[in-house]
Amino acid sequence: MNKITNLAELRALKEKLQPGSKNREKSEYPESLVQVKVAMATCSIASGSRETMNYIADELDKRNIDAKITQTGCMGYCYAEPTIEVILPGKEPVVFGYVDVKKADEIIEKYIKGGALVDGIIPVNYRKIDN
Repeated sequence: MNKITNLAELRALKEKLQPGSKNREKSEYPESLVQVKVAMATCSIASGSRETMNYIADELDKRNIDAKITQTGCMGYCYAEPTIEVILPGKEPVVFGYVDVKKADEIIEKYIKGGALVDGIIPVNYRKIDN
């Protein structure tokens, strides 16, 4: 392997090795983008969340959907892993459970692109306190 000598070479290598990384790094105006948070706690990873996250990042790139993809720790839904939270611009967050590659494709196509709810939503079990 060649020695990396500057930042440009490092970024080029990162792009080559990490498809979908452009959507993982957007952060200037996240509220104007689709935001996807993937639970990556130990139970999530054991259930397949790494594969789910990589699939979502790659597919959003392929479908030219501007999104910010991040990983998070435990969301508290161990029974429903892998879990993801999706926030469409101007909408409340929606958490989906049991998100494998097939379910991720359905979420991208129907919910993110079309705004239609799909099966697998984990209901909110708390209320926000507004001051």
